[in-house]
Amino acid sequence: MTIRAVIVDDEPLARRRIGDLLAGAADVEVVAECANGASAIRAIDESPPDLLFLDIQMPELDGFDVLQAVGVGRVPAVVFVTAYDQFALRAFEAHALDYLLKPFTDERFEAALQRVRGRVRERNGGDLDARLRALLAEVRGGSAGGGYLQRLVVPAGHRSVFVRTDEIDWIEAERNYVRLHVRGRASLLRENLGRLEAALDPAKFCRIHRSTIVQIDRIQAVESLFNGEYLVVLHDGTKLTSSRSYRPNLHRVMGREP
Repeated sequence: MTIRAVIVDDEPLARRRIGDLLAGAADVEVVAECANGASAIRAIDESPPDLLFLDIQMPELDGFDVLQAVGVGRVPAVVFVTAYDQFALRAFEAHALDYLLKPFTDERFEAALQRVRGRVRERNGGDLDARLRALLAEVRGGSAGGGYLQRLVVPAGHRSVFVRTDEIDWIEAERNYVRLHVRGRASLLRENLGRLEAALDPAKFCRIHRSTIVQIDRIQAVESLFNGEYLVVLHDGTKLTSSRSYRPNLHRVMGREP
């Protein structure tokens, strides 16, 4: 039996790496490579594959959007590919779904491929459908697992460093990334600030600006500025601006009425 596979990733090098690894698998045929969610949906509609390598973090339509658009029952097996997506990793593990965390080794890829080979041949679609539907319900409904994030996985060269959320001083948005400030050091993480805010405990973190989240315990003082803005001073001396739009959040922290 030949397994028909589709590779979906917005990074050319990532697509090439998966393709090169699959080239050594005699029982797998790559029938399409897609650089975005829209082209992936078209490819799956035209010829449903047996196996889908699906990147989660893509512009416009992400991997979860692709699954919702084509319907989870259209793909017998999925290997999710992600670069430090905190919420997705927790959801995949909770529902026993296969994933590859970038950067992955040849051995890790082979282990994932070996697992999905069995699932493809068994054609146990009903069980997979149920798990994928539960996954989408969790991810689209908020943070995975129903609880707040306790740690983040941060890339550091060829390593992955675990950072406890209670160690974070503040977080700033930087295009498609967020920068975590922890004890005077900064780390870049590919994540959306809005999704991160939704997964953090609101009793511990406060969004004070469209591009800034601060840990409440790190706030030393708040000073009034003009036009309803505030200057937020942290214990380490960092000074951040709280915009007027997020004033209710800061008032909640300060115990004031909105």
